[in-house]
Amino acid sequence: MSSLNAHSNELPSVEALAPVFKASGDPLRLEILRVLRRDTFGVLELSQMFDMRQSGMSHHLKVMHKAGLVEPQREGNAIFYRRPLNLDSDKLADQAIRQIFETVDRVNLPRALQEKIEAVRAQRAAQSQAFFSRHSEQFREQQELIAAFDLYAEPTAELIRKRAARQSWQGVLEIGPGEGGFLPVLSELFGHVVGLDNSKDMLAKATRTCIDERLNNVDLIEGVTDTLLARGDAFDLIVANMVLHHVPSPADIFLDAAALMNSGGCLIVSDLCSHDQDWAKANCGDLWLGFEPEELTAWASEAGLTAGEQLFIGLRNGFQVQVREFWKSAEAA
Repeated sequence: MSSLNAHSNELPSVEALAPVFKASGDPLRLEILRVLRRDTFGVLELSQMFDMRQSGMSHHLKVMHKAGLVEPQREGNAIFYRRPLNLDSDKLADQAIRQIFETVDRVNLPRALQEKIEAVRAQRAAQSQAFFSRHSEQFREQQELIAAFDLYAEPTAELIRKRAARQSWQGVLEIGPGEGGFLPVLSELFGHVVGLDNSKDMLAKATRTCIDERLNNVDLIEGVTDTLLARGDAFDLIVANMVLHHVPSPADIFLDAAALMNSGGCLIVSDLCSHDQDWAKANCGDLWLGFEPEELTAWASEAGLTAGEQLFIGLRNGFQVQVREFWKSAEAA
């Protein structure tokens, strides 16, 4: 009798596995999970990738969401989908989901599908570049609709100064320096500074800042992180101030930063926490309405980076800024 009772106590946990395996028992859904490994995509984007009607894709995503394989992320009026951020290691269903993710991630994406992902990212990048090309003259004013530069720049600078005092860092990269407002801080602390931006208009403004401030140890490069990876560059510190919400694939920034960092190096990010103020897309060129702290931690972990100190800054207009650091190795932190 006792063994029967023990068996009946197991039933709820075992039954919880059925929706997971049923929802994942479809080749298309497994492909969707592979595509969502790092990126967040909308229904329309996924429909384009898999050449199917939006209604059909919505059905698949609904089934997967109900089983816990994906979760929705609202970006203004649009719904995007991603893998769940918080899987409970004590829940049998979540353990199964994690194992499914680990298994499908061992298989490389087909070239044709990877090209479609790159096409979506390119479309997003073009949208962002077009915005900055049109509004480069009003860049500072529009950014400060969300957060005044000093409100996030000074806490970020203080964290960097604290770390620089204990580290023998030399080379530093700032991704997306904008008008170059943060370059004087980095130029003063480090021997060699690189500013990387894919906008000619913003690089022209950063160049003017370097001339005015006499920043002779700063090199400005037009391009993306792939540009530096191809050159074989390496840095001790990488800084991304209010950049992630403008890039097509934020998770890739963590992967590229890890590849560009020397052992013991550090990535410092300041960016918006998740919010629902959709006007930021039209007025500030934002591709993403901020990020959950768990998102950044998950992306960093997958890139082999260890989360360190974090700071959260609440703003009067309802926005919140997070300042985070991620280390190339746990020992360095």
